[in-house]
Amino acid sequence: MKKNLILIIVVLLAFSTLIITGCKKEEKTIIGISKIVAHPALDAVEQGIQDELADQGFTDLEYDLQNANGEVTTAASIATKFKSSGVTVAVGIATPTAQALINGLKDIPVVYSAVTDPVAAGMITSFDKGEKGIAGVSDLTPVKEQIMMLQRITGLKRLGHIYSSGEANAVILAEMAKKACADLGIEFIESTVTNSSEVKQAAQAIINKVDGIYVSTDNTVVSALASLADVAMKAGVPIMSADPSSTEGSDVLIAWGFDYYKVGRATGRVVADILNGKSTEDMPTVFMTDPSDINLVINVDVAAKLGITIPADLLEIANK
Repeated sequence: MKKNLILIIVVLLAFSTLIITGCKKEEKTIIGISKIVAHPALDAVEQGIQDELADQGFTDLEYDLQNANGEVTTAASIATKFKSSGVTVAVGIATPTAQALINGLKDIPVVYSAVTDPVAAGMITSFDKGEKGIAGVSDLTPVKEQIMMLQRITGLKRLGHIYSSGEANAVILAEMAKKACADLGIEFIESTVTNSSEVKQAAQAIINKVDGIYVSTDNTVVSALASLADVAMKAGVPIMSADPSSTEGSDVLIAWGFDYYKVGRATGRVVADILNGKSTEDMPTVFMTDPSDINLVINVDVAAKLGITIPADLLEIANK
């Protein structure tokens, strides 16, 4: 009887061990990625993250890829989903989604990406260090230099700027553009929108009052760039965009800004550091400062249609 009891106990222990071991084998490392809207730049960030992690040897990851479709409430719902599904690391691409993840996830590391100013957005308190469970990559763009380039090419006196009043990054960039125009002696004419469907109407409202349009890395406006460019082209008004990734196929004269695929690769490196055990508190904000991170795209066909001559030195340094 004792021998049978011992045998039963041994079998049960062995079975329990198999169950526990099997459960461990089935555990997955899940990377949740939430972007505010789908457009070429943010899609490139998303792809860059995955490619960087694969190149670093993280080949058995699972990804939960989510798109908030421009809705802050949806971004909050995605954060709730990530919490319930137990993602290992959550990545917020653009300010609204990153804010939603930080607010909704307290015990899961959050990596912000393509965020203009994470300090002003209330994500961190200093660029020089991370926070507990928070680190990431900024895409703070050289606003004044971009406007100066458009001014040099066109000699503009009145600059139009359409931006989303609901995106913290867009508001910050609008203030930077306004100050740059004041410094450069350019009249600044602004128009705000709350969603991408309003962009065309906003453009029509100011297009006859301006000599040029500046488009920042505002996800709401960039997602409707084609309709904005259509209005501008019909009026003979050139556009300078801070997002080269999203200008293909639209009548944008010049685009000068970050290669967002490289922003994604940089974000992937931050995620890899976290997976490798590095504390987010020891991770300062990553800025894209290498000259190779910047792309200059010039549409010579648009220049010809608008009767604009592009300086030879700019054509020589253009990536495309």
